[in-house]
Amino acid sequence: PAALPPAPLGFTDVSLNSRNTYEVSRRRSAPEHLPHGGTAPAEPAPPPQEPAERARHRVGIAGAGSSFAEFFTRNFFTKRTKELKPAVQSAPGWKLFGKVPPRENLPKDSKIIQQEYEARTGRMYKPPPSSARRKNIEFEPLSTTALILEDRPANLPAKSVEEALRHRQEYDEMVAEAKKREIKEAHKRKKIMRERFKQEENIASAMVIWVNEILPNWEGMRATRRVRELWWQGLPPSVRGKVWSLAVGNELNITPELYEIFLSRAKERWKSFSETSSENDTEDAGASVADREASLELIKLDISRTFPSLYIFQKGGPYHDLLHSVLGAYTCYRPDVGYVQGMSFIAAVLILNLEEADAFIAFANLLNKPCQLAFFRVDHSMMLKYFAAFEVFFEENLPKLFLHFKSYSLTPDIYLIDWIFTLYSKSLPLDLACRVWDVFCRDGEEFLFRTGLGILRLYEDILLQMDFIHIAQFLTKLPEDITSEKLFSCIAAIQMQNSNKKWAQVFASLMKDNKEGDKNHSPASKS
Repeated sequence: PAALPPAPLGFTDVSLNSRNTYEVSRRRSAPEHLPHGGTAPAEPAPPPQEPAERARHRVGIAGAGSSFAEFFTRNFFTKRTKELKPAVQSAPGWKLFGKVPPRENLPKDSKIIQQEYEARTGRMYKPPPSSARRKNIEFEPLSTTALILEDRPANLPAKSVEEALRHRQEYDEMVAEAKKREIKEAHKRKKIMRERFKQEENIASAMVIWVNEILPNWEGMRATRRVRELWWQGLPPSVRGKVWSLAVGNELNITPELYEIFLSRAKERWKSFSETSSENDTEDAGASVADREASLELIKLDISRTFPSLYIFQKGGPYHDLLHSVLGAYTCYRPDVGYVQGMSFIAAVLILNLEEADAFIAFANLLNKPCQLAFFRVDHSMMLKYFAAFEVFFEENLPKLFLHFKSYSLTPDIYLIDWIFTLYSKSLPLDLACRVWDVFCRDGEEFLFRTGLGILRLYEDILLQMDFIHIAQFLTKLPEDITSEKLFSCIAAIQMQNSNKKWAQVFASLMKDNKEGDKNHSPASKS
């Protein structure tokens, strides 16, 4: 093959062969790196695929430009060999106001520190006994010793023996406190789980009794002492809706077919109200003003605020349309009552425990009871009678708190209206409210006011220290940690008897006094 023409000397060729140039120049410029008594190794042969002329040209360039390559290799390509590098002493450490002598020894182990401390002070450090250590790895705290037990970096002063032992003691104390907290929390969780398992077992055994013995013989067993005691303990969720329906009854003789009729009327009315023209509204003389207002915005607004934490009654939730249907059908069924705020909570609790038609039947019959009818029709005279009867038993059971409320002119309507309108389903946790409903279906309206007295008894010590504003705020929004055991123990302590008169007798006497007062103030009596 023809010989290649000599390549011009330039930076391109140097860069292409920079590795080989570097090797040659390194040997020429750094002879001190050669092994003692040895000779310099031969130059590496060019790669097989490289022509000989090209290789000679490459070596010539390397030799001619040794000073040029030496400049690059010494400034940019210096290669350090650790094994041939002379030992250099570590730089001295630093402290705040000057240098400290360099550290010659490695960091001391904790045992060595302990031994030196014992030799200097003559005191023995006693580690905690092995029996005190935790045997259960479940409660091991997730902590680290890095910040407390680790030695300081080399450029900082070393810990003294006293400081190291103090850090060890602080760490042990932190571990002990963490252990106590975790064991306490573990015991609390176990206690809650035991109570939950016990409650589930009681519910399972009670369900068998309700299904096999009580419900088949409802009329004969509902008033027995055994059934009333089981009732007080709370109904199993699987039979709760059935027992509620039987206890509330169906005095109005509402059928599922009647519910469908009123539901279809409600849907037609919603459709007419949704139209842009209001001609149908003015022609519809059968609809009351309350029904016109309730069947639209008020119901929609109240549904969105019903059990908001559950997210099942809000728009798009699984029970939104169902709740809207029950409330809409009721406004058509009872236009004289219409819709009142608070009804949505009662209907929602029934929907959670009953089918749609059964929930409507129970809802209509429940609101037809004297107490609920008086409140939802806003019958002021009847409401005042209920408040007066409540105050009679309030003074009898909680005289100190009664006088405290009187001193601030805090009347029962401030807190009782919300409780009665929603049957405590808004003020109490849902599971606790359902248990209140259980006994309410057994005892009637009396238990609603007894429950109110039980709440006041439960928080009597706290309420005695509050003023008017704080009492009203506290009773409107009760604590969320209230438990059924505490509340029902306080309810059981309330005696619904005044001067040998029970609730019904006290309320009847108030009604009688009211009628006699009306007669005395009538025009006929004056003439």
